[in-house]
Amino acid sequence: MRQIILDTETTGLDWKKGNRVVEIGCVELLERRPSGNNFHYYLKPDCEFEPGAQEVTGLTLEFLADKPRFEEIVEEFLAYVDGAELIIHNAAFDMGFLQNEMALAGRGVLAERVTVTDTLLMARERFPGQRNSLDALCRRLGVDNSHRQLHGALLDAQILGDVYIALTSGQEEIGFAQVEGERGEGDAATRVFEPAILLPRPRVVATASELEAHEARLAKLRKKSGHALWDGEREASAQV
Repeated sequence: MRQIILDTETTGLDWKKGNRVVEIGCVELLERRPSGNNFHYYLKPDCEFEPGAQEVTGLTLEFLADKPRFEEIVEEFLAYVDGAELIIHNAAFDMGFLQNEMALAGRGVLAERVTVTDTLLMARERFPGQRNSLDALCRRLGVDNSHRQLHGALLDAQILGDVYIALTSGQEEIGFAQVEGERGEGDAATRVFEPAILLPRPRVVATASELEAHEARLAKLRKKSGHALWDGEREASAQV
């Protein structure tokens, strides 16, 4: 199954209050590697931004004035995502907004065309009681997000791709390059379809802090039960 990392930017926090999608960014993964087949649009919302939303995204109504409306790109969007697994951080938020856009465009139910994996729920299960925002996960999992000054749908989708790989297999960055034509250049709606080049998978190596944490865990097990299962495996390995 094709996997598509998806993110949206919106004029506010609740579509039920009339807020709309202003940016969609998608990154395709084939065999868990970026193919280069990305989907990216800025959208004209036909509504005002809620207070604070512009500061988060860096977008303005002036910049979006000549961009297409969602109904103008809905067919292209559906053709891109149809049958794929969408990987979204806080999926209820993005899917709620996208389904509202689908309804306003007179289309069907998006969830009937795709499956959805929520990385926020995955992170909460793996790191209970901790902050699991995208930035927090980048720090925890060693994903470089230093170029993320503002929230942008395509950039956030690329970063989420690294986070997803780390969450599911412990792999580190999967090699997303910063996309040319980022917002603020005043160009028309950006559409990115790059050649499908599968990048090599990274080698997974435990960090010094991870090894230290592992040893601390073993020490607790030895103190509690007198030994740890790994001790026997180490002795057997040493005799080989």
